[in-house]
Amino acid sequence: MGFQDSFKALSDPTRREILSLLRAGPMTVGEILEHFDMTGASLSHHLSVLRQAGLIDDEKKGKYIFYTLNTTVLDDILKWMMSLKGVSDHEEH
Repeated sequence: MGFQDSFKALSDPTRREILSLLRAGPMTVGEILEHFDMTGASLSHHLSVLRQAGLIDDEKKGKYIFYTLNTTVLDDILKWMMSLKGVSDHEEH
């Protein structure tokens, strides 16, 4: 899982919207699906791409799987982008 996978996942507007939804907290597939006009299979594909890129995590609780935003990868991308701009870690704070 590298930046290439992350950027590929982020290149899709639907996946970016899923990440935005998950900012509010953990959600099930059904809760996420309420916000889109797509099949469960399509959503499953998007979640799989996001999970493979490390952008989301999933946790089974009872009979439901909850998806959460994994900000660690986003932090790594942001640090890398800031380094291209010439901003170091200590300048960010």
